[in-house]
Amino acid sequence: MSAVVSPIREPLVNGSKTYHQITEDICSPTERTPSPAWIAAFIVAVACLSFGVACILWTIWQGIGTWDLNRTIGWGWDITNFVWWVGIGHAGTLISAILLLFRQKWRTGVNRAAEAMTIFAVICAALFPGIHMGRIWLSFFVLPYPNTRGPLWVNFNSPLLWDVFAISTYFTVSLLFWYTGLVPDFATVRDRARGFRKKFYNFLSFGWTGKAKHWQRWESLSLILAGLATPLVLSVHTIVSFDFATSVIPGWHTTIFPPYFVAGAIFSGFAMVQTLMLITRKVLKLEDYITVAHIESMNKVILLTGTIVGVAYLTELFIAWYSGYVYEQFAFYNRAAGIYWWSYFGMMACNVLSPQIFWVKKFRRSIFVTFFMSIFVNIGMWFERFVIIATTLARDYLPSAWSYYVPTWVEIGIFIGTLGIFFTFYLIFVRVAPVVAIAEIKSILKSAGDQYTGPEAHRKKKEAEQVH
Repeated sequence: MSAVVSPIREPLVNGSKTYHQITEDICSPTERTPSPAWIAAFIVAVACLSFGVACILWTIWQGIGTWDLNRTIGWGWDITNFVWWVGIGHAGTLISAILLLFRQKWRTGVNRAAEAMTIFAVICAALFPGIHMGRIWLSFFVLPYPNTRGPLWVNFNSPLLWDVFAISTYFTVSLLFWYTGLVPDFATVRDRARGFRKKFYNFLSFGWTGKAKHWQRWESLSLILAGLATPLVLSVHTIVSFDFATSVIPGWHTTIFPPYFVAGAIFSGFAMVQTLMLITRKVLKLEDYITVAHIESMNKVILLTGTIVGVAYLTELFIAWYSGYVYEQFAFYNRAAGIYWWSYFGMMACNVLSPQIFWVKKFRRSIFVTFFMSIFVNIGMWFERFVIIATTLARDYLPSAWSYYVPTWVEIGIFIGTLGIFFTFYLIFVRVAPVVAIAEIKSILKSAGDQYTGPEAHRKKKEAEQVH
């Protein structure tokens, strides 16, 4: 099997696209001169990144006193944004690994960009614990390695250390999984390139020639990495939830957090994938590969996970009432009726009420509604993390210590900077690598066009066309 199939001998796939046309459609965005829209977006993203880097350097130079943290609220926008970014990074591994193991063919249109989104989101998330330490140059202290510091050793009982292990493992496996899928497509781009670009893509493709042994090893490695990544989808955000659930603070000390956080992470991650893919399919003209059927399938997952999150919210309220524990009851009363009531009702509106619109098929298949809702959901999920952290810490056992938290321009700037980092990396990605997995698309469409025989052939082909 070669990296590029000759357009002379190749068959029509589903009566519309040849293999050569598929390669041309997906590879051409990496070969064309950047469009004015891409250049403008890249300039904005780099500007946000630069502002964020300046705020991070200011924080390192001046200390985290530049943030509006106080004796009651020790975690503010930093940990809120950390949990938010980790959640966004979940959808990529879910789409790629779990749906691959379950042989869900609708993943092929969106898995590549979702995997890239995972990598970039985890990079953004990892920034916040580092700068929250205050002395970022000592961040290597969290790594358990033989040293001469005597009793100064990592605390293996701390969920904050578990975060280090979980996120670093998640990032490593996700990066390997993403890059493994890219190797055959890098070879396809290499065979079309000239000069320096050919050498560059030859290096990235590791000398891939498309031999049967290459494909066999590639498929085996993909399945192994998918098997490793699948438990990470559940474990990483579960461990992030332990940052709160293992404490004794009312409002945090609850056993519902692990499944609640995992569902919320998938919820927000799928929403971010929708945001990116709807823009990408329009700008790069990939409507034939990222179809309305893909969008509808993802909206069904958003509806399911949004409903799970809504049940978790109501369960928290019920348990607080049923427990009879006055401090737990006060924590949840304060969330809904306290000084941060606006964030609580924003969370409920965005995360519980708004996804229910996807019960209607017309809205599930609407590009405009989906794009609007994907942004709405991620705003709501940011509110959720803010509600859990800020409103819980703002009212402790001592009324004399109560305070109101407002982020400073430095905290806001760092968050804007992480958005700049994320979109800068994503914009570079769409210029360097195929956004859709060429090899997987060809394989799925070939099987849809050639495998079906017998009396049900026509019906099965129609079903395949609806998915792809």
